[in-house]
Amino acid sequence: MWARSRRVLLLKSVSHVHRGVERRNTIPSLGNVLVRAENAQLALKATDLDLEVTETLPAETATAGSTTVPAHMFYDIVRKLPDGSQIVLESDGDRSVLAIRAGRSRFTLQTLPESDFPDLAAGEMSHAFRLPASDVKRLIDRTQFAISTEETRYYLNGIYLHTAGSPKASSLRAVATDGHRLAQLDLTLPSGADGMPGVIVPRKTVGEVQRLIEDTEAEIGIELSTGKIRFTLGNVVLTSKLIDGTFPDYGRVIPQNNDKELLVDKKDFEAAVDRVSTISSERGRAVKLALSAGKLVLSVTNPDSGSATEELEVEYASDPLDIGFNSRYLLDIAAQIEGEVAVLKLADPGSPTLIQDRDSKNALYVLMPMRV
Repeated sequence: MWARSRRVLLLKSVSHVHRGVERRNTIPSLGNVLVRAENAQLALKATDLDLEVTETLPAETATAGSTTVPAHMFYDIVRKLPDGSQIVLESDGDRSVLAIRAGRSRFTLQTLPESDFPDLAAGEMSHAFRLPASDVKRLIDRTQFAISTEETRYYLNGIYLHTAGSPKASSLRAVATDGHRLAQLDLTLPSGADGMPGVIVPRKTVGEVQRLIEDTEAEIGIELSTGKIRFTLGNVVLTSKLIDGTFPDYGRVIPQNNDKELLVDKKDFEAAVDRVSTISSERGRAVKLALSAGKLVLSVTNPDSGSATEELEVEYASDPLDIGFNSRYLLDIAAQIEGEVAVLKLADPGSPTLIQDRDSKNALYVLMPMRV
C-alpha cells in the first residue's frame, strides 16, 4: 500500500473516526483504525461493535492495499506533523508495520491485518430520508440533555425517534426522558419516513452525530431498520446499532389540564435561577418558586451555607402557588427556550409542570417537582 494525502484533510478525517474507538479494549483490533488506499482515495474506518464511522478523502494512491493501526496514536502523530505537509503512508504486505512520512519525520506503527477487523454489517435498511443538518442539530440539541444515564433503565439511554400525529399532519418526533424531566421536539415528516419503525438511538451515537455536523447548511441522509441506523454526512458514514427495548408510553406523563399559566422573560428567569442556586448544596438542588399575582419569588435555603431570594415581575393571574424544582434541571430546560418568553403551565406542588417556548409550539418540556 502506498498513499499520499494532505495533512489538513487526513487530520480532519482521523479526528472524526478515532472518537469511535474505545481506549480500553479486550479485542486488540478494536483499538485500531482501518486504513484502505484505492482509486485515488483513502478510506478510514473505526468501530466499537455498536458504532462504526467511515470517512473517505482524496489521496494519491500508487498501490492499493489496507491495514489497521492504533487509532489514538495514529491521530496524535498526524496532529503533531507540521501544517501544510504532505503525509505518505506506506506498508509492505509482508511486514506488519505502517510507515508514516512527512518532511523529515518518519514513524513506523505496528499493524494488524484487515482480516482481524470487525465489520458492523448493516443489512437491509427499510426506510431512508434526508433532513437539513440544521434540523438534525436542533433535534439533538433540544432533547439530548434529558437522556437518562441510568444503565438499569437502558431503554431510556437514547433518543426515541418515531412518527407522531395524525395522517394529515404527521411529524418526525424525538423524545428523551430520565424520569425526572422529558423533552420532545417535532419536525415536519420528511419524504420517505412515513411508516418507519420507532427507534431508540443510543446516547453515544447521538453525541457523535452532533459532533460531526460542521456545516448546518448541508443535508444528512438517514437510513434505518428495526436494528440499525445510518447517518451520511458528506464523506462520513456513521452506522450504529439501536437500543433493543421498548420506550415507555411518554404521552401519559405530559400534563393536559394544567390550568395555572406563568409567562416569564426567559433570560431574566434563567439568570435569577442561576444566581439563587449558588447557595444550594450538591445534594439538594431545590429552588422554590412562590407565585402570586404578577410576581414570582425564587428562593433557596441551605442549612449549611445560607439562603438567597430574588423577585421577578411576571404574567401570572391564578391562585398563589409554591412549588420546588431541581435548579440544574430548570436551567437545562431554560437553555432550550429559543424565544424571549417561557410559558410554564402548572397544576399543584406535586404534579409535573409543562414548559414551552411562547413563540414555538413544536417543542415541549416536562419537569417533575421536588419537595421544598
